[in-house]
Amino acid sequence: MSKLSIKDLDLQGKRVFVRVDFNVPLSNGGREITSDKRIKASIPTIQYALDHGAGLILASHLGRPKGKPNAEMSLKPIAKRLEELLGRPVRMAPDCVGSEVEAMKPAPSEVLLLENLRFHAEEEQNDEAFSRQLAALCDLYVNDAFGSAHRAHASTVGMVKFVSQGAAGLLMEQELKYLTLATKNPPRPCIAILGGAKVSDKIEVIANLMKIVDRLLIGGAMAYTFLKAQGVSIGKSLVEDDKLDLAGELMAESGDKLVLPVDHVVAAEIVAGAEFKIVDIIPDGMIGLDIGPRTVADYASIVSASKMVVWNGPMGVFEKPPFDRGTVAIAKAVADSGAISVVGGGDSEKAVKSAGVADRISHISTGGGASLEFLSGMELPGVAALNERR
Repeated sequence: MSKLSIKDLDLQGKRVFVRVDFNVPLSNGGREITSDKRIKASIPTIQYALDHGAGLILASHLGRPKGKPNAEMSLKPIAKRLEELLGRPVRMAPDCVGSEVEAMKPAPSEVLLLENLRFHAEEEQNDEAFSRQLAALCDLYVNDAFGSAHRAHASTVGMVKFVSQGAAGLLMEQELKYLTLATKNPPRPCIAILGGAKVSDKIEVIANLMKIVDRLLIGGAMAYTFLKAQGVSIGKSLVEDDKLDLAGELMAESGDKLVLPVDHVVAAEIVAGAEFKIVDIIPDGMIGLDIGPRTVADYASIVSASKMVVWNGPMGVFEKPPFDRGTVAIAKAVADSGAISVVGGGDSEKAVKSAGVADRISHISTGGGASLEFLSGMELPGVAALNERR
């Protein structure tokens, strides 16, 4: 990796500001955490810093409080859970800047969690004065929040230039390792699988990946825009009519790289347990809701011969069985392939977990939006801000 790593820093006796991603789902008026996976994902970096003699300042956003305090988006429940996971005290700051916070600066081996960064509008505005206040709390900066790396905010970009060194945390390093491998020098054959609803959400990803991969397999509702652009009947399936010309251009440029479904699971309405049938051509009045068995077999065959697989987005209306079968089947095919596999996006992650194969996926990305932008060939602001290795 070209960027400085936390492993390159001398942490002993230093105050280290770690930008983490504690944007976890909460219930019961913001009092209960319903999934702590993002907290757990940060533990290796936090533990590494503590083991190497640092005093830690942890900072994160949570939800969209629109620049002012909101008790339902406080990080207090996270402090409590983090204490349990670390087995040591975690002090909770009343804010993320100000004299009270400065008075709580941690000594070596201590952990201080700042209050929600987005309680200040200056965070998302990447305000210089706010950035300086954050930087004044620490000696060194570490970004371990890949899921926020595509945002040019004060805590991801602005403050870094006011700190002596800015490095990637262990989670960030892992993300960059796999995504860089996928986009710079992948083992061959390298394939990508893209699903989801809209071509417009992934135009840049498709265009960039077509320069890199050997085959690009399309699923989800975005496939119907491509099929309609070919003149194929798609019934009442979701389509972006204003993107038909673009879809045609992408197919013309791709040659035989871009692969589309050859059969479909269809129903008259999008409801769980709906009566469905499998067709090659979608008839009028029916909606395509999943890839069919022949497509699953075709895609699985391509996957099985690959050395690297990048997957983002479900193959159908994954949240409404039985229209999850194509997505689950592809998840199993990716795991069985033995290829280096990189999975990004919430539904793709759910698919590999529900298929029981998450432990056989090389890397499951923690940042859906950030991973898409990386795969689009964009430089992520939060990565660009970090120091280069010398």
